[in-house]
Amino acid sequence: MTARRARRAGVARRRRFGGRFSAETPPWLFAAPALVVYALVVLYPAVSGVVYAFTDWSGIGRDMSFVGLANFRTLLGDEQAMGSIGNTLLLTLAIVVVQNGVGLLLALGVHARLKSRALLRVIFFAPVVVSPVMVAFLWKYIYNPDPSAGLNGLLGLRVDWLGDPSVALWSIAGMVVWQYAGYSMVIFLAGLEGVPRELHEAAMIDGAGTFQRFRYVTWPLLAPAVTINLMLSTIGGLKLFDQVFAATNGGPGYATETLSTVLYKQAFVFGKFGYSTAVALVLALFVAAVSLVQVSYLRGREVST
Repeated sequence: MTARRARRAGVARRRRFGGRFSAETPPWLFAAPALVVYALVVLYPAVSGVVYAFTDWSGIGRDMSFVGLANFRTLLGDEQAMGSIGNTLLLTLAIVVVQNGVGLLLALGVHARLKSRALLRVIFFAPVVVSPVMVAFLWKYIYNPDPSAGLNGLLGLRVDWLGDPSVALWSIAGMVVWQYAGYSMVIFLAGLEGVPRELHEAAMIDGAGTFQRFRYVTWPLLAPAVTINLMLSTIGGLKLFDQVFAATNGGPGYATETLSTVLYKQAFVFGKFGYSTAVALVLALFVAAVSLVQVSYLRGREVST
């Protein structure tokens, strides 16, 4: 009787709602509203940007002409843009190496059995949730060129951290590492939590020291965490904008100019929207190519380990 009543209730419910949904309803129909919004907000602007990259549109009005590959030829002959590519690559390399190295050391430290490890995790992760612009203004004070203030006063130096072209780029990298090393730490920490304790105990019984246990037990099992961290830090470095724009605006001169700041200035300062979208397209293709090569290599490393 109970099963029969349940079936009758189900039939009545379907009739009450007009039979709009049934077991034969295609699953994609439920995702259709989100797909429409995604197409309007993401896909349409992206495709439009690709089209604008081959025009001379100024960003205002509808007057534009098709110029073919002229924007890309201009990019190849633009010393500022080509210099920004080198700056972007150097920044990315510094951020990837240092950020992940510091993040791994922090993860190993807070993974130890310390009474204050929970508090330390919060402290090291705290900068991640701060706005990048706020971090840039904070570090502009720390990088104060006054010998009696900020980092100079602490170390007894006379360095113009953001005004010296030979130092400014690495100063930007330092503030980015300070902010996001805690993010890498959390990912490495998740990997460390997944390493079975029995493997370490077996290695200790076999006479393996601390470094040997890390090299032959912990490090191979951290391969997925390494892949994620390298991918995220590489993409973040290649499209870095906020900290550079707020701290130096690409200066002094073009010493800290990146592809992101170049395309911003070309679009919103000089009104060359078509050229800026060409720069953005090159940046997007470059990030995609680097990411594909990196992920294929790292995934292969995971399989081999």
